Order: sequence, then structure tokens, then C-alpha cells
Amino acid sequence: MSEQIQDLQLEHSKYITDLGDWTRTCSCSHLTAEDVGRDVCLMGWVQFRRDHGGLIFVDLRDREGLTQVVFSPDVAPEAHEQAGILRLEYVIAIKGRVRTRPEGMANPNLKTGEIEVVVHDWKLLNTSKTPPFAIEDRCDAGENLRLAWRFLDLRRPCMQKNLILRHRAMQAIRRFLDEDGFLEVETPFLTKSTPEGARDFLVPSRLNQGSFYALPQSPQLFKQLLMCSGFEKYFQIVRCFRDEDLRADRQPEFTQVDMELSFVNEEDVMSMAERLMQRVFKDVLGRELQLPFPRMTWDEAMRDYGVDKPDTRFGMKLVELTDAVRNSGFKLFAQAPMVKAIKVEGGESLTRKEIDAYTEFVRIYGAQGLAWIKIKSDTEWQSPIAKFLSEEERETIRTRLEAKTGDILFFQAGDPEMVNAALGNLRVHIAQKLNLIPADSFNFLWVTEFPLFEYDKEEHRYVACHHPFTSPMEGHMELMTSDPAHAKARAYDMVLNGNEVGGGSIRIHSAATQMRMFEALGFSDERAEEQFGFLFHALEFGAPPHGGIAFGLDRLIMLLAGCQSIRDVIAFPKTQKATCLLTSAPSQVSQAQLRELGIRLREAPEKKAEARADKPQA
Repeated sequence: MSEQIQDLQLEHSKYITDLGDWTRTCSCSHLTAEDVGRDVCLMGWVQFRRDHGGLIFVDLRDREGLTQVVFSPDVAPEAHEQAGILRLEYVIAIKGRVRTRPEGMANPNLKTGEIEVVVHDWKLLNTSKTPPFAIEDRCDAGENLRLAWRFLDLRRPCMQKNLILRHRAMQAIRRFLDEDGFLEVETPFLTKSTPEGARDFLVPSRLNQGSFYALPQSPQLFKQLLMCSGFEKYFQIVRCFRDEDLRADRQPEFTQVDMELSFVNEEDVMSMAERLMQRVFKDVLGRELQLPFPRMTWDEAMRDYGVDKPDTRFGMKLVELTDAVRNSGFKLFAQAPMVKAIKVEGGESLTRKEIDAYTEFVRIYGAQGLAWIKIKSDTEWQSPIAKFLSEEERETIRTRLEAKTGDILFFQAGDPEMVNAALGNLRVHIAQKLNLIPADSFNFLWVTEFPLFEYDKEEHRYVACHHPFTSPMEGHMELMTSDPAHAKARAYDMVLNGNEVGGGSIRIHSAATQMRMFEALGFSDERAEEQFGFLFHALEFGAPPHGGIAFGLDRLIMLLAGCQSIRDVIAFPKTQKATCLLTSAPSQVSQAQLRELGIRLREAPEKKAEARADKPQA
């Protein structure tokens, strides 16, 4: 900040006063033509200031909106003279009378655009330094700069709109669940580490040195205990913590709408969740959702979309061709465990540069390349691989994909997991690039019958897909140990526009079944007792059948607000490196604090090397 601006602020600070007996009469978005002639008192921040010689115009902003106020020498000479000190983001209070704007000066894009307030008196409540970026929606400042000055970023109307929407959604959720008989119960933040899933955040205990609490990844065990305690319907809007690598839709601390119900099956939980979403969309966006939501099994989702959270707002389904090209002259196709393709209608105009960019995109998912064919006509196929395909193979490909002149086909061959991931994500990527996704649409979907286990290649064992408390489907109990790859779970995910917004399951309520689950996961009796003994005891004392669901509130609000990142709907988020640029967290703590906890930090290897290098040589 320049010395001139500093001196100016110091000069202006002598005019700062308090509110005294002034009381705000309404917000800066409230006044309309019906208020003409009314005396009002407004308070807020100076958004813009325009000095037109005789008149000074100020756009006054609060969280609700803007009102244009006018300082006129003909109405209040002293107030007009003093208004010359106003700068951006100064905090002021004004008293004045509402009048209609002059003919031709109305602003149809502003709620208060028909009127202005002529100032009779005003107070300077505080000055402001020049902000590091413009406090307006059209802000070209980088995200890191805005996060470092988050309290200023949150003044921008779009950010305030997002957090107001979040508030309204949370209130709609609470009203619905209260009316539906749920009880809001808080569960502990300092709990036991049960390392089966993402990494825990650990908290050292001063009173029990050498022991650690863990911050909860979810209230899963406690909400099951509440069902064992007879509360029947529980909910909580709760903070959860996971020490994992981050991206646009993940944070180390996030908010979950957590629910659990007794004496229910899948249909009961899913019906309740649908009605909850219907209420939220009605109260927050004024939109009616049609129930029930479509259903799709996990197998169907993987077959047609390659992912377990398909975006159904557009077509372009994956089509399997493994059998059709088993004897192909193109060896990659002939030898691959799976071959699939997608069709992009009218994509024949894609350039080689664009195709190469798509090829690089699928490498993210383990693909070595991307085969393609442009359908120039029924007889002319432009592609490096077209010459290897027989007429019979061409006809089968054309028929299954319903390909026609002007289309482009993309192929992937190899391990099924890679093929599905590469093509499934490419499908969405292309749709976004080519604007194939309908704007302002919300497509809900249930994905059901998930695998109970998935194979962890690093640990060389099966792990639970959802969590180890999910009940197997009827008739799949024996498969837990005999054929875990084909065991299915009584699990269900709610998907919205290709995003998993909620997930849940019917839980295991039998101690014997829970023990069999842990055996299938490779737990010894001792390990199971050590980590989950309290749950076993609860299941042995008349646990009711129960199930539940949890919604990722941040992700849901992101979709409601039309944002691309959950950081835009969280007041004070972390970066992708899990740091807070505003407060500089995480930070080092004093040696005294560490001694109280009985902790000594191990010196980093690079620091040891530096110390050795700095040591004088004999």
C-alpha cells in the first residue's frame, strides 16, 4: 500500500463514529417503487463511487444486494461535501428518502433498479485498505489469492449467495427430518482409530501419553450403537475427517448429513432419501422432483457407463465388442480380455489434435492409447485400424453402436477395469468439451447391488467396498468366504449428474454375521475384538435390523449452486495440499506443547544432511 493511501486512510479515520441510536430499517435489496417517499436507514459497504460533479453516486452493498444512494448539494450540502472522502469498501450508514430514478436511468438488472435513496445524513463506520482484488462476481484473481484473503472473497455476492443457499438447504433438511420423526444426536469427535479405509487424523492425548484419539471419518459405529440403544431414527449434520489426497470435490474436513433407521429395508431408506431430496429442491430451488428416482444395478452401470456413478443427462453409452472382434486381424482387439467402444454423433469433424488430446486423457486411467474410426460413409472408414477389420466385423460394430455417416467411434481394449475407467471417464470428458450435457438439468439415479468386496492389489487381499458393516445380499452369505469377488452387498448410492451425493446400506445386525465378515477380510479374532469389541457387545444384546444413508453436504450444495468445486460452497476451505492459506494451518507448535504430549519430532533426513554439511571438518 502506498504512503499516499496510508496517509489518506489516517486522515479519514478521524471521521469514524459509532452507530449511536441509528437503526437499520431494511436491507440494500429491499426497496422498490412501492417505497417511493419513504424515509430509510441503510448500512453496508461502498461497492462503487461515482462523482458526477454536482452529484455523488454510491452503490451501497450488504449481503442481500445493492441500492444506489445519492449525495446532492441541493438536498444536504454538508453530507455531500463530506462524501468526497468515500472509497471502495468503506463501511457507512445513511439516512435518506426513497425516490424514483430519473427517466431512462432505471437499471432492469437490479432488484432496486427503479429507485435511489437521496441522502440527508450519513456516518462513516470504518475505512478500508485497498482490497487485493475486486469485491465483485467478475473477479480475475487466482484462487490462491482469494483463499489467502478469504474474508474478502466471502464478501463477493456470488460467494454469499452460495453460503446462503447452503444455510437454506441445511434448514430444509432439519425441518424434513424432524417432521419425519428423526432425532438429532451428536456423536464424539475424539474417538478410537479403526484403520480400515482412508487414513485417520490422529490426536495425541496429554492425559494418556502414548495414546491417541482419531477424528471420525464418519459416525458409522456410533449411529449403529444408537440403533442398538433403541432410538430408531437418528440424524446428524456432522463434520467428518479423512487424511487423503485431495481434488476439487474432496476436503480433509467435510460435512455429512448422516441418518440411520431401525426396522427398515432398502426400499424404506431409499424412499425416505428421495422425499428428503424432493423437499430440499423444492425449498431451496423451487423445483419439483419426480419420484421415484430411476434404479440401476452396479453391473448395469459398469456395463453401460464404465463407472458406478453414471451421468445420465446424455447418451453415448459404452458398447461391448469383445466377442465381435475375437478373431480380428487387429491383434490388440483379438487378444484383449475386453473391448468396448463409444459413439460420438457428428464427431467426424474432430481434428487429429483433438483426438490426440483425448488419447492423452485416457492415459490417466492406465490406457496405452485410444483407437478411433471416423465413419465417412457406409463404405469409407477413416482410421489406422480400419484395414484390419473384416466386413462382418464392420457390420457388427456399425449395428451395435448404431453408427452412421458423420460419427466417430472410440475404442478401448485391455483389462476390464482399465477399459471401463478409461472409456467411462472419456465419455463425460467429451460431453463436456462438446457441450452435449443439457444445462440446468438434474438427473437423479440409484445404483444398487454393489460388490461386497474389492481386491486391493497393494495389500493382496479383499477389502470392503463400502465398509465392513454392510450386510450381504440374501443368499450371498457363503460367497463371503468361498467366492468374495461375486458377493453382493445390500448397498445403494444416490447419484446426481454423475456425482455420488449419498451412499448407504443395510447393516449387519448379527454378531455372528459380523464375525464372518471380519474373517472374510482377514481379521484375527484378537484384532476384531481389539478394534470393534464394543460393536460386537452391542450386537449381542438384541440389535434391531437397521440401515442408513449419508449425504455429502458439500458436494450436494456444489451441484445445487452450479459450482465446479466444493471449495466455492465452504466458508473456509483447505487447498489441494490440505493447507489453509488464510491462517497458515497446519503450522509448527512449540517444544513446550510437544513435551506436554510426550512427543519428540524426528529430524527430517534433509535437515540431518544439512547439519552434517555445515559441521567443520577436522
